[in-house]
Amino acid sequence: MATPKSVDGYLAAVPKEQRQALEKLRSQIRAAAPGATEVISYQMPAFKQDGRFLVSYAAFRDHLSVFPASYAVMELFGDELKPFFSGKGTLHFTTEKPIPEALVKKVVKARLREIAEAKAR
Repeated sequence: MATPKSVDGYLAAVPKEQRQALEKLRSQIRAAAPGATEVISYQMPAFKQDGRFLVSYAAFRDHLSVFPASYAVMELFGDELKPFFSGKGTLHFTTEKPIPEALVKKVVKARLREIAEAKAR
């Protein structure tokens, strides 16, 4: 995949089935963090809140990933996220077995709290 210049450009280059799953995830993240801005970071779609990294996501050949970039969030929801754990800060899922919307919302809301607390310091 060529280096994407926009989130829409990234998604347009992803196979249809994966694109649909990522567009659904994108909508879930937007709903949980309506004030966040979308960017391309590390050649993948990401959201930022108040200029700080919130969460990113990407498509790979045999799976999709979400990167909450927070060990605290991973620990907080460890039991619920366990079926999706892959590595230290990565959640893997497939089009057949997506991360439940309620869990996506919890992760995003927890990241928003982390960002707000860091900003308040």
